[in-house]
Amino acid sequence: MKFCWSTLMVKNMEESLKFYKEIVGLEVDRRYNAGPGVEIAFLGDGETKVELICNEAMKEVNFGQDISLGFEVNSVDEMMAFVKEKGIDIHSGPFQPNPHVKFFYVLDPNGLKIQFVENI
Repeated sequence: MKFCWSTLMVKNMEESLKFYKEIVGLEVDRRYNAGPGVEIAFLGDGETKVELICNEAMKEVNFGQDISLGFEVNSVDEMMAFVKEKGIDIHSGPFQPNPHVKFFYVLDPNGLKIQFVENI
């Protein structure tokens, strides 16, 4: 069995696409309408994708506070400077639980925690 994607319900497709493309660095793999008022976009170039679904009938989305998506970066310090430059607040961190890993969190436009991690 292989893991295919994580599905995220989003309030605003354009705002979410901008975040995942400009901040996280994911490219749109495919994007399409899936019925009246529903749009789906898959992002990423690897085996596992991030799926965004925007349903105009849903006004709110709900993520648990204990879930996050993690993305590897070359430098936590450089990524922290980049997100601050883009006007995105650091949610928490940086943390270094051991000598080999350093990470911090931001929130995506829907309130989901996004972790940027550096393997040292």
